Amino acid sequence: MHGMISRPPGAATNIATSRVVLLLLVVMTGVAPISLYMLVPALPVLATNFGSDISIAQMTVSLYMVGIALSQLIMGPLSDRFGRRPVLLGGLALMVAASVACIFAQTLPQLIAARFFQALGGAAGMVVSRAIIRDIYERDRVASMISLVVAALMIGQMVSPLTGGLIETAFGWRAIFYAITIAAIIVAVGIALALPETRRTRAAGSGFRRDVGMLIKSRAFVGYVMCQVLASQIIFTFAGGGPYIVVTQMGRSSAEYGAWFATTGFAFLVGNLLCVRYAPRHSLENLIWFGLALQLCGSVANLLWSLIGWNEAPAWLFGTQMIVMAGNAFVMANSAAGAISIRPEAAGTASGAMGFLQQGIGALMSQFGAYLGGHSATTLPLTSAVLAISLLCACVMIFVVPRREVVVSEALIGQAEEEETGMM
Repeated sequence: MHGMISRPPGAATNIATSRVVLLLLVVMTGVAPISLYMLVPALPVLATNFGSDISIAQMTVSLYMVGIALSQLIMGPLSDRFGRRPVLLGGLALMVAASVACIFAQTLPQLIAARFFQALGGAAGMVVSRAIIRDIYERDRVASMISLVVAALMIGQMVSPLTGGLIETAFGWRAIFYAITIAAIIVAVGIALALPETRRTRAAGSGFRRDVGMLIKSRAFVGYVMCQVLASQIIFTFAGGGPYIVVTQMGRSSAEYGAWFATTGFAFLVGNLLCVRYAPRHSLENLIWFGLALQLCGSVANLLWSLIGWNEAPAWLFGTQMIVMAGNAFVMANSAAGAISIRPEAAGTASGAMGFLQQGIGALMSQFGAYLGGHSATTLPLTSAVLAISLLCACVMIFVVPRREVVVSEALIGQAEEEETGMM
């Protein structure tokens, strides 16, 4: 059968325990988002050098995000069809070519177009890494491994703006793209040398249309994806409205906002690290409910502080939001694990659909959050929106995701995995 792979017994275990493979999962996931944040400090310089408005320079970021969203929708199904390695290497080759085009761009439209293709290629690592995790780890370990990769990625994202700013100050903005090009080449070489093909054997007659049809018909898949996507919108909404609230309403500096916002990133990192520790010992459904409880408690408290008026100080607003973000990490990691485990041989398609919805809706929710923060005199509209999203997330788990007592789907998943293992 075309696309079938063969692995000797114990090969999956060797891959799963390899530190090199784990490191590759981290770097292939991070190469696109880190490249996004590295350029952000140089946006004012780009606007000045090209004689354009800052809003035009901002398109190097906004269209990059569009590229990330589209890439996940495209690369996921391709990785199910042709394998993880070819899609990863092809995506990184496109990223390298686009990064070189960024270096030699003579106009801002050329740079914006090159950035779009840079994201289109680089984001292959984001979607395929989740599929690889599902390929090589058992279902009860998927959430913890996703959390571990995200935790490592968070550290890289925290330092990437600083790194980009230092490179731009010392060598100019084009040097940022030299660094990105070198990083993409290193990641591609690492994948070519150390990452074996992990895609599962596909059954006769399986294909993109059949995968999509079966996933859409699965209540569990739809529920997990909705839960994961809604949870991610809390981050986008709060990030969109936060700057206006802190700088405009509270009269604080943008630097102070950056420091306060970093606390929510730290809470998200801690949540992921806790998920790494507890995911192997508890069902993903229980961990999702734990995360939802934290989200709801933090959201309700933040709304109360808004009604009382305490949220006019950043410490109250961000202190409570840290609780929300810690719970958010549990919800996102375990919902993602559930979604890509419904049909393991279509993990790439599932991961791509989830990533596309997350990024696409996120762009709209970020604008919505900015509207709430920029057109209000209090924090109440923004905190109300966060609470509403948290409630929707919980409703999805209650009314859409099948209850744990209905174990038929779980049994079928286990049976399918055993059959696939015997075929490899």
